[in-house]
Amino acid sequence: MIIDLSIKNFRSFREEQKLSFVASNYDKDLPDNVMETELPGLDGIRLLRALGVYGANASGKTNILKALSFLDHFVENSATELDEGDETGVEPFMLCPESPEQPAEFVLRFVVDGVRYHFALILDRERVLYESLSAFPEGAERVWYERSWDEDIEAYEWSPKRPTGFKRDPNIVGYTRQNALFLSTAAKWNNEQIAPIYRWFKLKLRFLRVNADFPPLPPGITAGCMQRGANERNEIVRLLRHGDIGILSAKATEHAVTREDLPDEISEEVASRFLKDAKRVEVIMGHRGIEGKEYPLPWDEESSGTQKLFSLAGPWLDSLKKGCVVGVDEVESSMHPLMVVELLRLVFDPKINCNNAQFLFTTHNPLLLDRTLLRRDQVWFADKDEEGGTHLYPLSDYKPRKDESLARGYLAGRYGAVPFIPHGLLGKEDNCGG
Repeated sequence: MIIDLSIKNFRSFREEQKLSFVASNYDKDLPDNVMETELPGLDGIRLLRALGVYGANASGKTNILKALSFLDHFVENSATELDEGDETGVEPFMLCPESPEQPAEFVLRFVVDGVRYHFALILDRERVLYESLSAFPEGAERVWYERSWDEDIEAYEWSPKRPTGFKRDPNIVGYTRQNALFLSTAAKWNNEQIAPIYRWFKLKLRFLRVNADFPPLPPGITAGCMQRGANERNEIVRLLRHGDIGILSAKATEHAVTREDLPDEISEEVASRFLKDAKRVEVIMGHRGIEGKEYPLPWDEESSGTQKLFSLAGPWLDSLKKGCVVGVDEVESSMHPLMVVELLRLVFDPKINCNNAQFLFTTHNPLLLDRTLLRRDQVWFADKDEEGGTHLYPLSDYKPRKDESLARGYLAGRYGAVPFIPHGLLGKEDNCGG
């Protein structure tokens, strides 16, 4: 579970911005949308099962997910994918002469196996400048390690000398490159204490690519879930049947890729290597037709919305089952808002989401601003200032009335985070006469 995330000098985030999953103790609405926690040192803290972020185009909504995704990728791969001297891949704020040369900063507070952790990272394009990890197994902070770059001696200073509750291996310290994390390096060398944290990043942080800006979410993930067993298959088919898209059945089969499946221009040498283990997935869904009879349709004949729902169904249900933290950009992409409402209701059902999965989604759709669906502290906004920097703030800052229409207030600009186009897209001028 994520408690909160802070971002500074990354993409559109110039100043430090914080996104929090901590539920307001003053809001008693929709109790199922909240998870009770028993974290030492955080008595009374409850966490939200989902956050929705609204904002105009280019306001920086997606950059929240990209910040979390960068952090995830850097933790997983910096020790294995980068060579000495490679750039870290961080993307600083670019609309200021100083910012591109300044480091980016990330702070993530999260929970793994009932223990709270704080992870902090400061880095520029060349190296990690600061990295720290603290654990709170009994409430009090135990700093496992702090690693700070000293420009004068061109080396890292490590502290504390004798960490409480953590054995820092000096060999792994020596193996850690300037452009890699100690966390990643320790996981690479099978450090038992780091392993659960690394696995949380690797297995529990997921990003579902449903936005047109990303490669489409492949149907193979759902197909793989269906092939794991009858329970998974029946659950996915049940979701599709109840989605009111005329689906009666769904079948996914896996086939070996043959030479005929590949373009002619691919050489035989490349083709032979690819064909060794390559598989293709065939998805056929049965639709209700004349006289209620079932008619199968191949994947390419399905609508974009049907393809999107099928591709999303498997990983959505699997993430709920495994208690993952899931990022979804423009969750309503190619789907009716009522379908999105029902997907979110699965997240808020404690009987279905019994392992405390969390969803972080961006959206433009005001129809999701429904008091029967989202609490006020679950709605956040991303808005840019006049210098291009993104600011994050929750709806609860505005203290809307109980009977206030949130959708109408949002579209009217009461909470900001909407396009400001007072004179139309072409301005005041009359362009008809040239």
